[in-house]
Amino acid sequence: MEYSWPSDSAMFYSILLVFPLLLFICGSRCRRNLNLPPGPCPWPIIGNLNLMGSLPHRSIHSLSQKYGPIMQLRFGSFPVVVGSSVEMAKLFLKTHDANFASRPRTAAGKYTTYNYSDMVWATYGPYWRQARKIFLIEIFSPKRLESFEFIRVQEIKKFLFGLYKSSAKPVHLKDHLSKLSLNVISRMVLGKNYTEETEQDFVTPQEYTEMLQELFYLNGVLEIGDSIPWLGFLDLQGHIKRMKALMKKLDRFYELVLHEHNAKRKSSTGFVASDMVDVLLQLADDPTLEFKLERDQVKALIQDLLAGGTESSTVTLEWAISELMKKPEIFDKATKELDRVIGRNRLVEEKDIVDLPYIDAIVKETMRLHPVAPMLVPRFARENCKVAGYDIPKNTRVLVNVWAIGRDPTIWENPNEFRPERFFGKEIDVKGHDFELLPFGAGRRMCPGYDLGLKVIQTSLSNLLQCFEWKLPGDMKKEDLDMEESFGLSTPKKIPLLVVPQPRLPIHVYSM
Repeated sequence: MEYSWPSDSAMFYSILLVFPLLLFICGSRCRRNLNLPPGPCPWPIIGNLNLMGSLPHRSIHSLSQKYGPIMQLRFGSFPVVVGSSVEMAKLFLKTHDANFASRPRTAAGKYTTYNYSDMVWATYGPYWRQARKIFLIEIFSPKRLESFEFIRVQEIKKFLFGLYKSSAKPVHLKDHLSKLSLNVISRMVLGKNYTEETEQDFVTPQEYTEMLQELFYLNGVLEIGDSIPWLGFLDLQGHIKRMKALMKKLDRFYELVLHEHNAKRKSSTGFVASDMVDVLLQLADDPTLEFKLERDQVKALIQDLLAGGTESSTVTLEWAISELMKKPEIFDKATKELDRVIGRNRLVEEKDIVDLPYIDAIVKETMRLHPVAPMLVPRFARENCKVAGYDIPKNTRVLVNVWAIGRDPTIWENPNEFRPERFFGKEIDVKGHDFELLPFGAGRRMCPGYDLGLKVIQTSLSNLLQCFEWKLPGDMKKEDLDMEESFGLSTPKKIPLLVVPQPRLPIHVYSM
């Protein structure tokens, strides 16, 4: 027997299928009157999503080779403009920075940051400006960071001692690097080390690490509902379900952290803030703030500090050691510089970094080839404007492919080769002034914690090279080292680096 839909259902599903197609056709006609950037022809409904592979920054880079440094794509219902050159980065992040300073609405922003209450996904406006001011003046001020230097020193010593105890045995370096980053940032932010398990802990170290890893993954996924909103309620990939489950765990953790800190504040007279949560809670009580910091907003800012302070250093350091394992001659040059400047009887300190130009060049070269956020966090046009002679309509989403800029042969000779010497004699920094190298972004939405990130990365890498010789396990050769990456909000190594540390300094240097 033949089955047919009831007439009302047939009409509903016809509208559901045809309406997006009509919108696409009407939109296409309107766009013909604009001088839009070149790009591939989009399909109805999905746009150019079919052209995105498992590593979107590489897919987009390949497309830009054909269509140029400014290119228009369409992700589902939304136009997306991509800048893939120094000139385009300057236009989007400097010349027209104010117009592109806001963020598109995404599932990650809604479900994992207390409805866009953090610094990363917050809408550009008064609340975001206040949060940024808090981070720059109260949290990441030079004085505040200097006051926490003793924590960074202690944790690096523990980190090196742990590697020393594992010497001559293969180790997954990322595990040790993650623990270092989490130790440093949790003590600075939370006033407590959450990676060493005790009976009083309300979250295990493994749970703590897994929650942050899940957070980074979910903030980097290509969520279908972000591109095709009318399909969002179906949660076809299951991402929203995972986001909600993750936030229940994280919220419980943040609530317990706030309860602990508030109890500490109430129990002492003449209380003085000793960590970043204390500072945020004091500011939440400040009646002079333009916008009162609500509890969810405090939790969202805590999350920014925890997530941003761990992933960037871990990913960058693992890539740096991986590149050096493939280039032993660079390794030798770095250790010679360290032996000459530091000697072999002490660890490298933060104040030593200015005297270690080759180490600085290695860090920059690592960030050039392996930027933590290869396309930065997306922005969108707040108003209609022109960029490089092209019309950029209001609400167009904007991506800056810093991964592509780092491989531009017109800027970098032999761009795919790891060669730190390319930075010698060049005044190129990573602080948003030089658009050839933008690991922390630039303009208003630049990462406010870049100075802390640099301190941890430079000092940690210096001590890793100073304290140990590094070997590949067994009969593995440098040619066998896998350099594939996985995609998310960051781009870590797909296969974690397995290496064998061998001490190269006197035993007393490693002692606690």
